[in-house]
Amino acid sequence: MQTTFDDLGLAPGLLRAVRELGFTTPTPVQAGAIPPALAGRDVLASAQTGTGKTAAFGLPLLQMVSALPRKRTHGLILAPTRELAAQIAAHLTELAKGSGLRVRAIFGGIGYAPQMHAIRTGTEILVATPGRLIDHLDQGARLDDVSLLVLDEADRMLDMGFLPAVRRIVAKAPARKQTLFFSATIAPEIAKLSRELLRDPVRIEIASKSAEVTAEGITHVAYTIDQQRKTDLLVELLKDNNIFSAIAFTRTKARANRLAMALEKHGIGADRIHGDRSQAQRTRALADFKRGKLRVLVATDVAARGIDIADLGHVVNFDVPMVAEDYVHRVGRTARAEATGDAITFVAHDEEKLFRDIEKVVGRRIDRAKLPELPPAKAPLAAPQQHPSFAVPRRGDPVHHAPRARNAPARPRTAPR
Repeated sequence: MQTTFDDLGLAPGLLRAVRELGFTTPTPVQAGAIPPALAGRDVLASAQTGTGKTAAFGLPLLQMVSALPRKRTHGLILAPTRELAAQIAAHLTELAKGSGLRVRAIFGGIGYAPQMHAIRTGTEILVATPGRLIDHLDQGARLDDVSLLVLDEADRMLDMGFLPAVRRIVAKAPARKQTLFFSATIAPEIAKLSRELLRDPVRIEIASKSAEVTAEGITHVAYTIDQQRKTDLLVELLKDNNIFSAIAFTRTKARANRLAMALEKHGIGADRIHGDRSQAQRTRALADFKRGKLRVLVATDVAARGIDIADLGHVVNFDVPMVAEDYVHRVGRTARAEATGDAITFVAHDEEKLFRDIEKVVGRRIDRAKLPELPPAKAPLAAPQQHPSFAVPRRGDPVHHAPRARNAPARPRTAPR
């Protein structure tokens, strides 16, 4: 018998919010995490982006905080990037409609004063990046009323060097608190941190995304292409009316800039998100893409982590990622919630070994498609650097506003993101 949200012990108001968002069937991580969380247990969950983990911790968090005094910060969610923090806050705000609970995102790139006001006036749930929250704690902010702590994408926080900040934040919160710990993988250092923070946790493991990317709903295809012809190939593929919109991943910020501008010159609405773009620029680019004003959102892996776009049918690996796990995260953005999607990869000669590593991770050979007829070669787009952390980004790039493109038809969803 299939589990429903009614079976999970959620309050009527939250069940109503879930139904109003059009969801009826909980994902495995939601079905596994919500009941023990509501029972007050610590939870250690291995679950990746696209598994519905935001609702898995968000729904019990909202229910438990709603029973506590208002105008005090009872719930704290830590996330590695500002994009993910904003996404979580937006999703929880949707679920909290009608409850009177306030949810606020705290991250860098925007002013301190409104954030400090939210903390000092007791916003009930804060979603914060570790670095910016530490800044506020150094300015006198307090976490005395936090009774529920969530760490989302803990592995990414460790990768980004946030472990000292996380430990400082945990030390500032009351010792007796419930903790929900979510990580894509449980590597030894993650297991060590979980032992520090959790008391007798309920352990939940969701199938690896490397297995999910071979699911029936996702079509994988690759094109063998010279590095300098990748832009021409993408333009040709976008002439296909079946590709309404796509995220194109590049390996460096500089290449993201150049690709977005090259697409604009071809009359294709495009913008880019990466670490050198301001928060306002990233927010605008994402909003324009979601509204259908842009056909292509060009992104680097770190900047795109945590961004959730409903009904995304196509992911283009313009550059083969250096790490096979990044392919898993990229492709996992399409064919969510039983929809269908295409993962398209451009493989240059010097990327063949990287691509073979990806095939080993997903456990299958990925079909190579025949190249369409391309126009005569023009000026090439420089090959990506093998060490993107040393790439020198181009600054001062103009912001392009593209004409409105046709929207893709909506696809059904069965569970909260």
